[in-house]
Amino acid sequence: MLLGYARTSTLDQQAGLEAQHRELAAAGVEKLFSEQVSSVDVARREALESALDYLRDGDTLIVTKLDRLARSVAHLLQIVDRIEAKGASLRIMAMNLDTSTPTGKLMLTMLGAIGQFEREVMLERQREGIAKAKAEGKYRGRKPTAREKGDEVRKLHAEGRTPKQIVEKLGISRASVFRLLKEEA
Repeated sequence: MLLGYARTSTLDQQAGLEAQHRELAAAGVEKLFSEQVSSVDVARREALESALDYLRDGDTLIVTKLDRLARSVAHLLQIVDRIEAKGASLRIMAMNLDTSTPTGKLMLTMLGAIGQFEREVMLERQREGIAKAKAEGKYRGRKPTAREKGDEVRKLHAEGRTPKQIVEKLGISRASVFRLLKEEA
């Protein structure tokens, strides 16, 4: 059976998701798993987990592009191991790559490593750009919202409110409440 997996990082990318659906349907996918969630948020990639659980001996999981499936080489190899443990294979359409062959497995590992390298170089450039902007006084980061509520946290705590009640009332994290109370001491 041919199974398809489609993913976009955000809900704003509806056209990209629909394009993946069309490509997978044209490839003959019989069952499609689809989601709109960041690849980094592994805990919430429920459709990918469902697809991997659904795979049976002889099945093929098809994705349009490698970056729709995995966030790193290590993650990619984990996924491929799970697929192969079920006697299934992976096909990546954009690369014309199929892990049912030894060459396909080799190419997948090499291309995954190159993709991870490119991402790491991009992140390094981003960090350098942020450091430069900070040095020039053009970058301040996000505004610390919890610190502004320090007086309210201390007041509510003095009134006998529990940290949980403070979190619910002020809409800040539990860690922020404890940090602000600790700074007071």
